[in-house]
Amino acid sequence: MVTMTASTTHTAALARLGHALSDPTRASVLLALRTAPGYPSDLADAIGVTRQVMSNQLACLRGCGLVEAVPEGRRVAYRLADAHLAPALDALLRVVLHVEPDCCTGSTCRCA
Repeated sequence: MVTMTASTTHTAALARLGHALSDPTRASVLLALRTAPGYPSDLADAIGVTRQVMSNQLACLRGCGLVEAVPEGRRVAYRLADAHLAPALDALLRVVLHVEPDCCTGSTCRCA
C-alpha cells in the first residue's frame, strides 16, 4: 500500500472543498457543473434559489478556487476550475453513507 503525506496545500484544498460541500446550494452548484458549464441565472432556476443567493455562492466557490468564470460575450458562464474535480465528485457520489436523520441539521451536529 502506497501512502502519501498530506502537505499543507493538500490539507487546505480539502478544507476548501469540505467548506463548499457543507452548504447544500454550493454542493448543488458543483454537482450541476460536473457535466457542463452553466450560467448563474440558469443555475439559480435549476436549484431553486434567487439570483442573489446564486451570486453569493458562486463568489464563495470562486474564492475557494473550485469554479472559474468564463466570459462569453455579454454573459459569464461558470465551470469547474480543475478537470479532476468532476471525477472526484462522481466518486464521492458513489460512497454510501448511513445518515442519521436528526444528525447535523441546521447549526447542530450530534456526531462529535
